[in-house]
Parts: sequence; C-alpha cells; structure tokens
Amino acid sequence: GAGGSIGSELCRQIARFEPRTLVLFELNEFALYTIEQEFRRRHTMLNLVCTIGDVKDGNRVADVMRTHRPSVVFHAAAYKHVPLMEINVTEAVSNNVAGTQNVVDAALDFDAQHFVLISTDKAVRPTSVMGATKRVAEMIVSCLAARSDTSFSAVRFGNVLGSRGS
Repeated sequence: GAGGSIGSELCRQIARFEPRTLVLFELNEFALYTIEQEFRRRHTMLNLVCTIGDVKDGNRVADVMRTHRPSVVFHAAAYKHVPLMEINVTEAVSNNVAGTQNVVDAALDFDAQHFVLISTDKAVRPTSVMGATKRVAEMIVSCLAARSDTSFSAVRFGNVLGSRGS
C-alpha cells in the first residue's frame, strides 16, 4: 500500500533513514507513479524500486519478496472505507485478511526480520466489516509473533487527516 495516504507517509519517513533500498509495492498505478515522481525529486540518491502488485495475489507478493528480500516489511495495504466494505464483504475479507496472510507468508518464507501491520482503531471492538477484517489481520500477526524468528507487530491508527479511506 505504498501509494495510499498512510503507506506513502510511511515511505517518506523511512526514506529519511536512508535505507539501502526502498521497495514500494502498490496496486494503483497512478498512486505508485505519483509517489515515485516525488521520491525521484526529493531523494535522488535513494535506491527506489517501484513494483505494481496486489496483496491478494500471493504469487506476486512472493515474487517481489524473493527478488528483494526485505529485512523490514510495513504492510499498509487495506480497504479502509467503512460503508463500502459493508456492501463489499467478500472483497474486504479477500484484501484485508487473505492479503495480509499472503504478505505474512512471504515475509516468513523470505526471512524478513521485522513485520509491521498497519491496523485501525476500528479493530478494538469491531462493529463493522472493515474493523472485523482488520482485527482478523491483527490476530494472524499476533499468532505468529509468539512462534517465529521474525519480529511481528501491529500498530493501530485512528482516523487519519487526508486519508483516502476511513
């Protein structure tokens, strides 16, 4: 979710630490293009890799992880618009739950050292499909945290000013 409001801001913050390589993974071509152009202007020395892909496509996620072997994975790709998820339940589950499982599996398979799930305050006591799917995503991460060499964690964000989702 590197092109979303939360994912792109995470990338901006990460870039300040001058990582060896920053891999941006995003489904939305225009969002990825936009953040790429910003980074090419502002971070001219950064090794930036822009990849189009969908977290629901486990093979694509695995290919990108296999190729780049990230040491840290921030997973911010999610459907966040509460009313839309109420009428698109299957897509919410597919993206927010199965997509998270795909990213987690690839992080484990390709030895990421750290995995951070970006969740939502709506997962605390879910009253919506979006909140429930993000809570399940948190549970996936939580279950692995206790029995993996990868350090798994989740952070909950509330409503984010300027977000294109919740």
